[in-house]
Amino acid sequence: MSPVNILNLSSYTVTGISEGDHDYHIVATVKHPPTNCLHCSQENIRGFGRREQMVKDLAMHGKRVGIYVDTRRYQCQSCNKTFYEPLPDVDEKRKMTTRLVNWIGKQSISRTFASLAEEIGISEGTVRSIFRDYINELEKAVRFEIPQWMGIDEIHLIKPRCVVSNIQNNTIVDILKDRNKSTVTRYLSQLDKLDQVQYVAMDMWRPYRDAVEIVIPEAQIVIDKFHVVRMANDALERVRKSLREQLTPKQRRGLMNDRFVLLKRERDLTDIESFMLDGWCQNYPELGLAYRQKEDFYAIYEAKSPAEAKALFTTWLHTLTPEIRDQFSDLVRAWQNWEPYICNYFNHPVTNAYTESLNNLIRVMNRLGRGYSFEALRAKILFSEGAFKTEKKRPKFQRKPADQVAERFIGYSLVTDLEGEYMDIPAFLRRSTEDDESTEEVLNYGVDISTLTSLIEKGLL
Repeated sequence: MSPVNILNLSSYTVTGISEGDHDYHIVATVKHPPTNCLHCSQENIRGFGRREQMVKDLAMHGKRVGIYVDTRRYQCQSCNKTFYEPLPDVDEKRKMTTRLVNWIGKQSISRTFASLAEEIGISEGTVRSIFRDYINELEKAVRFEIPQWMGIDEIHLIKPRCVVSNIQNNTIVDILKDRNKSTVTRYLSQLDKLDQVQYVAMDMWRPYRDAVEIVIPEAQIVIDKFHVVRMANDALERVRKSLREQLTPKQRRGLMNDRFVLLKRERDLTDIESFMLDGWCQNYPELGLAYRQKEDFYAIYEAKSPAEAKALFTTWLHTLTPEIRDQFSDLVRAWQNWEPYICNYFNHPVTNAYTESLNNLIRVMNRLGRGYSFEALRAKILFSEGAFKTEKKRPKFQRKPADQVAERFIGYSLVTDLEGEYMDIPAFLRRSTEDDESTEEVLNYGVDISTLTSLIEKGLL
């Protein structure tokens, strides 16, 4: 095989190639050796020995590549210091080419560290180190737009984490290492343009509320509707489970299989499902009471104002019977403790309705990436290539000063527009002094959840 241009690195001259079963060994020299001292910049340098350095490069033809560079050592006659000639296109921290480091960084988002280490012929620890550096650079370069409707929720990645989302665009903005008040406060504090945040939807977790009230006091906090109504379903489930001791094994299996009917809204039941529900409610009145309370609580969210919602809740609370009051106690306490924020929903119906799909997505990623650290899983979610939701924003036209345009028409009394219509100079200037468009601005709203799901389903992550 001819050594000419096999590396496609213009700074090197290839002088020899040998090939093994798994590797290419390429001998090369630097085309342009240094002429100045690296320490004092003087030109008075002379050769002072040589050594061979082996540099890893991108694999070729399914084989790993090692570049053996005959590197010369120099001594400066001015400052008397010695140095080796620098190697162009080689990463300063590692004995590998810059393009290999960049390739490993990109690949580490979608591939395991072990597979990359095997393919390149390096240690898994080196891949992990490159991954960290690559992510740090991405963190500096990638900036998501501050959402006007921000979502703060909890997901489980190895342990509970805080996820920040853009509700209007159905995107993930960031995932924090935990859901502590200090972590959320620190994250929000370092964001720019916080005055753009109008609403923050969240679950009933005090550290989230405290962090937002400290950093973004002007934003309206809205407790996510689905976190509240889910507590009504949980109460119904407690009633259902409490009945199991009264049932035969066959009835228990039937009630377990029919639980989806109990959790379904009454208006959405089919005729068969309504028949099944009537049977359970007639045989077990306590279950019927709990189902009715669940449905009546859902109806509160059909209110048109906070005042109406509060009145409906008060009426609902008075209808709770002693038989099921304990099972609904968590819901009652949550409403009473968070009522102002819950009722904000009725003025601003903002919700993290898609977070369940996000949780399902992350559970899948967790299974695919067993053994991954939180940092690796977070990077796979936030920096997966092709998953960003972007928009090009064209700036407004800017008019040129009229005197600059008028210079073109000195000596003319009439001009024609694009349609050939004659008009006087002032009229033409009013219509024709628009400048060319400047460069389009690209807005990045974060990681699109549906796109990310599609990438996972296709096996691209």
